[in-house]
Amino acid sequence: MSTAQNPIQIQGVSLESIAEEFGTPVYVYDGKKIVSQVKILQEAFSEVPLKIKYATKALSNVSVLKLMKKAGAGVDAVSIEEVQLGLLAGFEASEIMYTPSGVSFEEIQDAVNLGVMINLDSIPLMRQFGKEYGSSVPACIRINPHIMAGGNIKISVGHKASKFGISIEQLSEILEVVKEYDLKIEGLHLHTGSDILDAEVFLKGANVLFEAAFNFPDLRFIDCGGGFKVAYKPEDISTDIMEVGKKVSAAFQAFCKEYGRQLELWLEPGKFLVSECGLLLVKVNVVKKTPTITFAGVDSGLNHLIRPMLYDAYHGVYNLSNPSGPLETYHVVGYICETDTIASNRELNEVRAGDILVIKNAGAYGFSMASNYNSRLRPAEVLVWEGKAQLIRKRETFEDIISNQVIIDL
Repeated sequence: MSTAQNPIQIQGVSLESIAEEFGTPVYVYDGKKIVSQVKILQEAFSEVPLKIKYATKALSNVSVLKLMKKAGAGVDAVSIEEVQLGLLAGFEASEIMYTPSGVSFEEIQDAVNLGVMINLDSIPLMRQFGKEYGSSVPACIRINPHIMAGGNIKISVGHKASKFGISIEQLSEILEVVKEYDLKIEGLHLHTGSDILDAEVFLKGANVLFEAAFNFPDLRFIDCGGGFKVAYKPEDISTDIMEVGKKVSAAFQAFCKEYGRQLELWLEPGKFLVSECGLLLVKVNVVKKTPTITFAGVDSGLNHLIRPMLYDAYHGVYNLSNPSGPLETYHVVGYICETDTIASNRELNEVRAGDILVIKNAGAYGFSMASNYNSRLRPAEVLVWEGKAQLIRKRETFEDIISNQVIIDL
């Protein structure tokens, strides 16, 4: 039986039929859920001029980007390739924020030529940008607010030791460079990382930008980043978006009044928009019992979903094929020649070879962080939209693996 916790279908399309038609492993995305998440943000921040810039790195498939555009979002890109994907999906350059870290100046020049908003994240880059463009190309500045958000150092990017952004303690130097090169700064930006739970942490970062903003007379927007927490475990709580929207909107409007004119508020959510929309369907290759542990070995691994190994991230798992079987405890492990435990000590309905397991919260940083490690193939991607399952990325073949290799005579 399908439940909200363990669905057996998306928009009336059974997950078993998707596994049968497209094979496993396969990423499956619920397009209706993506649009719903965008609308939740739009409603929560309805009192301010809001621009949502979807963090493309979370899930960069062009069809997903097209759906984001349809829902009314823009793009936050962290590479020139993501900029190009956004343009390919139909976004105007004006709808794209380019927020790189430590890239070559040639890439910055490419982005300027494409017409997107450039987010400057170091003082050396500000100087180089100023020498090249002066006031002729507007830009944004990324501030590091020195705020630890989310509790996990691996996914927090606004703390004092982070490589991202320019320290707020260097504001005077920032202002000197702006003045020296007559930079036209239209936006201030920060992003503190993932799993921000309450409005107070978000407001703490926003207030850093509000205070700094009075030094920049030509601002058009304030970008407060993203990082809203979504639930991974049954007992998890997620960010109360309506509360955050209410409190941040009120603070933003008070700031705009003091600043002297209305600015736009930009947000750049990634995980919040796509994490819960995604499921990874995998097939059980073997059930291997030892004196202490029962392993369920599946046709996937850290090459397809690295978050459990990289971040100790928790992903819910359930047995789609045998939902009424007796509960037993398993380690769900991959087929990679590394320790790639996807889920440990999980109570699942009896798992048998050939069963389809569903890995939840796989929409964000799943396929986008996938690799060909062990020369394995990356999986297919399927989008369910308006009650129809559509292939949006083909499963790789061995020919794809060797397509860019140059085989020499020895």
